[in-house]
Amino acid sequence: MKAYKGFDQNLKCRDFQFEVGKAYEEKEADICSCGFHACENPLDVFGYYSPSDSRYCEVDLDANEQRSSDSKRVGKYIKIAAEIGIPGLVKAGVEYIKEKVDWKNAKESNTGDQSAATNTGNWSAATNTGDQSAATNTGNWSAATNTGNWSAATNTGDRSAATNTGDQSAATNTGNWSAATNTGDRSAAVVEGKESIAIATGYESKAKGSLGCFLVLAEWGEIDHEYHIIDVKSVKVDGENIKPNTFYTLKDGVFVETE
Repeated sequence: MKAYKGFDQNLKCRDFQFEVGKAYEEKEADICSCGFHACENPLDVFGYYSPSDSRYCEVDLDANEQRSSDSKRVGKYIKIAAEIGIPGLVKAGVEYIKEKVDWKNAKESNTGDQSAATNTGNWSAATNTGDQSAATNTGNWSAATNTGNWSAATNTGDRSAATNTGDQSAATNTGNWSAATNTGDRSAAVVEGKESIAIATGYESKAKGSLGCFLVLAEWGEIDHEYHIIDVKSVKVDGENIKPNTFYTLKDGVFVETE
């Protein structure tokens, strides 16, 4: 099965050295005891390896029937398929949630401008493609997605994803172990739940989070008369170097407070 796994900066997990592209086997596999462990839900990996000092990979896991209270699985065989980093892990998390959604019975979708898509069930999706619109979800393991400009994607459930691709928009998550992602220019990503992550990669974008959350920001620069991403960094909201509930942008490779 396809799964996701975190490592330290040396690509080690519990002192076991891994290498991308290689496969490993053990004689026994018992959840939280022995064998190789990985998570089905990519967002669950953040609960074991924080974004501030970890590496993330997609893996092939020969999992048995055991599972923990989240989506962690265990098996005797694992192959480290590819390193995907924080953006790849979050993207995979959004896709994982969407794949689990009962689209026929649980989807609330809107394509018009100044519209609203709202869902309250678990494993659900609220989707909006119009400008000046809102996609809102309150269920766990759910997705709120907006592609229009000047729009908002909001999620309050745990292990959920709020995603926005429009310019001057907002992606907000208040659930635990969740992700708010924004790729539009001059946009904002906000997280308030425990051990969640806010990603803002658009030009002149910003992110903020509560204590213990993580921020990922991109810095843009002009190269040959065109603007390109020149740096991407992550940081933990520790209450000292990075203040909680305060917007930051990335400037000259440094996290700087902004309005």
